[in-house]
Formats: sequence, C-alpha cells, structure tokens
Amino acid sequence: MLETGIKAPAFSLPDQNGQIHTLEEYKGKKVVLYFYPKDNTPGCTKQACSFGELYPQFQEKGAVVLGVSKDSVASHKKFEEKYGLPFTLLSDSELACIQAYDVWQEKKNYGKVSMGVVRTTYLIDENGMIVKAFGKVKAADNPAQMLMELKES
Repeated sequence: MLETGIKAPAFSLPDQNGQIHTLEEYKGKKVVLYFYPKDNTPGCTKQACSFGELYPQFQEKGAVVLGVSKDSVASHKKFEEKYGLPFTLLSDSELACIQAYDVWQEKKNYGKVSMGVVRTTYLIDENGMIVKAFGKVKAADNPAQMLMELKES
C-alpha cells in the first residue's frame, strides 16, 4: 500500500464505456479511488452498491468515486447496468494502475496462496496527493468510512 503524503501515481484507463480517464483530468477535485477484486462477487457488489447509494453525498463534497479492477470494459458495463451504478468503473486488465498503487499482492484463501487485488481505498486531494490510504477495507463499511473522511478533511 502506498503512503499518505505522496503524489498519487498517474493512470490512463478505460471506463465501462471505453472512454479513457486520467488522474490529471480530476485535478481540483477530491478523488476516492477504490480497488476491488472482481465484478459481481458478493463483497464487491455490496461495496459498489453502497458507493452508489452514497454517491450524491460524495458529489456534494466535490468528490468523484472511481472503482478499479482488472475486469474487462464489457464486464464493468454489465456490472454498472445490473446495479445502476452512477460512478465510473475503470478497467485495468494490464495491472498497470493496480501495481502502481501497490494493491496486487499475495492472498491466502482456504490455505491456497495466489496473487490478487487487495481491497484498498485511497483519498486523493485536489492537487493529486494521497491524503488517506486504507488497506484490507471491509466492503460494506468502506463507502460510509470514506464519506466520513471527506467530511473531516
């Protein structure tokens, strides 16, 4: 996981509609950048739907929410449509952004070791600096936790 107080790594990734997004285009806004393992899994769905429900409050605070996983653009589109997600999902099938943000790590599941995305959320300020970093977040609690962080910052 990256430390707070450093410049957030730049990225250029396609969203669920195939449009390219860069961190630079969000300069002047707070960015909640959350990394999750996989579309349509129970925890990831809970987290995404909760961000969706709270999205108007994030907008009121001048923040954007960006979800990142290694799923394809097509998978993200289905995920967005199935749950009516109002925010941007970014596809990082090459793992460039996922590795730059140090969330591609060894995971243990039922004794089996594999590499995967560790659920992590970063709060990036208007100048592109990481001001908060949360690793191994609880999917259901993370959106409300990030909203509280925005209220305090």
